[in-house]
Amino acid sequence: MSLPGVAQKRKAALLGAGLLLASVALLLLGVSVGSTGLDSLFNWQRDPQALQIVLEIRLPRTVGAWLAGALLGLAGAVAQGLFRNPLADPYLLGSASGASLGVALAMMLLGVSPLATHWLARIGLTGAAFVGAVLAVLLTLLLAKGVQHTLRLLLAGVIVGVVLGALTSLLLLLTPDIMQAMQAFVLGSTGFIGWSACAIMAAALAASLLAAWMLSHALDGLALGEATAHSLGLPLAQMRAALVAVMALATGAAVAQTGLIAFVGLAAPHLVRSVVKTTHGRLIILASLMGAVLLTAADILARGLVAPQELPVGVLTAVLGGSYLLWLMHRHTGRGSGL
Repeated sequence: MSLPGVAQKRKAALLGAGLLLASVALLLLGVSVGSTGLDSLFNWQRDPQALQIVLEIRLPRTVGAWLAGALLGLAGAVAQGLFRNPLADPYLLGSASGASLGVALAMMLLGVSPLATHWLARIGLTGAAFVGAVLAVLLTLLLAKGVQHTLRLLLAGVIVGVVLGALTSLLLLLTPDIMQAMQAFVLGSTGFIGWSACAIMAAALAASLLAAWMLSHALDGLALGEATAHSLGLPLAQMRAALVAVMALATGAAVAQTGLIAFVGLAAPHLVRSVVKTTHGRLIILASLMGAVLLTAADILARGLVAPQELPVGVLTAVLGGSYLLWLMHRHTGRGSGL
């Protein structure tokens, strides 16, 4: 291995270790942030209610934010590699609009709300969001007539997103009673994550991460161009289909539990590439860790900035992520290069 390759591998390992340490620090910080401050953390041995607050509210919320961020970071890395576009994000195939439509339909037909605590209601919303996201991706694939043409797939995703978004808006106009409840999903929130949601996201993350890592050589080949990838003997059609499935699973699992959280999947791979240039195998893992750190930090800020009230974490990630991308565009405009 060449010296530059060794240096980049060492830098990637250091970045991964740093992100893991940051994850541990944020996990400890997350269980100490809440409307009751540090009292629940320090008094849990004497107060059973304080222990319940830590174990049943703060800890699953913090772990859930980490898992959702990891899923979005992974999906973002896959999307940018698959479309060979640094501006691609996990919602590009219409999954966000499909999930929103699924939740709106569930609330209109079943009368459930994101604020509901009954486990049947939560499973109903979660299932509706996941099914809506997956069906939207399948509709995109149908319109694009498969995954052979990346540009057609990209355009189909945009069309599906616009149409399903319009249908969601129409449902909200027809049933204004669900509009306020729908805000919790549209703005993004980790406040309703429990241990069952963490288990679902952990399983989805393990499956998605393993599949994406095994398919990472296809992304490396696509980065060199389709002609080169074909010359390497890669079965691009099958690998693209598998990568789209990975992206749909990761995005659907995250969106179903947290709602629409912007810019995490877009910014996480960018931040990794700004530190280290590496293969997609390492990029996928590092982008997952970066997304986890970003969303966990944003969730802690959302809880702490205006405590005891909370900011919607999706709004906070949109402001911070949008500001980062504007700065990135400004920096690269002066160099005459793309992102």
